[in-house]
Amino acid sequence: MHITSVRCILTAPAGVGLAVVKVETSEAGLHGVGCATFTQRALAVRTVVEEYLDPLLHGRDPSGIEDIWQLVYQNAYWRNGPVLNNALSGIDQALWDIKGKVAGMPLYELLGGKVREGAAVYAHAEGRDADEVLDQVLALRADGLRHVRCQVGGYGAARLTSRSTGSGGRLPHAQPGQYFDPSLYARAVPALFEDLRAALGFEMELLHDVHERLAPIDAIRLAKDLEPYRLFFLEDPLAPEDRGWLARLRAQTATPVAMGELFTHPLEWQEIIVRRQIDFIRVHVSDIGGITPARKLAALAEAFGVRTAFHGPSDVSPVGHAANVHLDVALPNFGIQEYTGGPDVLREVFPGAPEQRDGYLVPTDSPGLGVDIDETVAARYPLHADMAQFRDGVVDWTQSRRPDGSLNRP
Repeated sequence: MHITSVRCILTAPAGVGLAVVKVETSEAGLHGVGCATFTQRALAVRTVVEEYLDPLLHGRDPSGIEDIWQLVYQNAYWRNGPVLNNALSGIDQALWDIKGKVAGMPLYELLGGKVREGAAVYAHAEGRDADEVLDQVLALRADGLRHVRCQVGGYGAARLTSRSTGSGGRLPHAQPGQYFDPSLYARAVPALFEDLRAALGFEMELLHDVHERLAPIDAIRLAKDLEPYRLFFLEDPLAPEDRGWLARLRAQTATPVAMGELFTHPLEWQEIIVRRQIDFIRVHVSDIGGITPARKLAALAEAFGVRTAFHGPSDVSPVGHAANVHLDVALPNFGIQEYTGGPDVLREVFPGAPEQRDGYLVPTDSPGLGVDIDETVAARYPLHADMAQFRDGVVDWTQSRRPDGSLNRP
């Protein structure tokens, strides 16, 4: 058996660009799929897959997953980065999918078998004020969830803007972007959780995402201010570039810390895990290169008491969600899984996609990842310039600015 074709399929059935790699083999009907979704640069990923990796992998034995991973990892000479890693992830996940199909086993069996029946998930509650957030939390609780990430003022608090300029936080002739006042945001978040705990008590597990939008010292102050509200974790309080501040944060607060959504290089996570400076490692599995490196990262984290919390927003394809949940149920140091679900059309494009039930994702027992892509249906939902997060083909939401007009990390 050998690889005959490697293709990248782009589709946007829910208004979010998704990239899935399909690896076909010489065995009739046997193929694998893998998530390679880098929404903001999907066309670049497709170019790498089809112009470089397809000719590289033709004729190779798909069972040699580790050897192929290493080959693809070093073939461009310069390594890491989200474009190359997502292309590599698509290949890697597809090869694991093939191996499971050949073995007649679901992926979690190949990873050592289940250590839990399902993966606890958290969903998102966002609103303009505490009342709107509380309404969403209560609705999610009624749906069986016990872990909820709570954001006020919209995601990243883009709607929390200072009125001091008289223009909703923008100076005259301001450039386009999502304007955001870091000081106002840092004051609003503790007030939000004070209101939520007063209404909910402490039975619900609540989380919050800073999304690296504060200066390091302000992030430390926020983590300390949130201690009375016992967060399950505070996500990305620092940017990857500022991870040297984690030791100071850890020394001053007991608020659990989750980091890693933007990590693409092993050197970004090795030291902070070994020094026990975080509680949850929160990587986007396709951004680090797929299942193969995720297993190794999880083993490193386990040795130092760090739990997993893999990234699982709407710009992870159902194939990627399937990979996440197979890892989740097989890893002893699993912590929590982000999962946003999506409209029914996703299940038309991706038959076998995992589903959330009573606050848990449960993997399929079908061989491999248990999910596929219907290319005929996927073709009905092409990428286009006015997709969510884009404006005329340009990524809009990452153009975050402070009230004075200067760029802020998104």
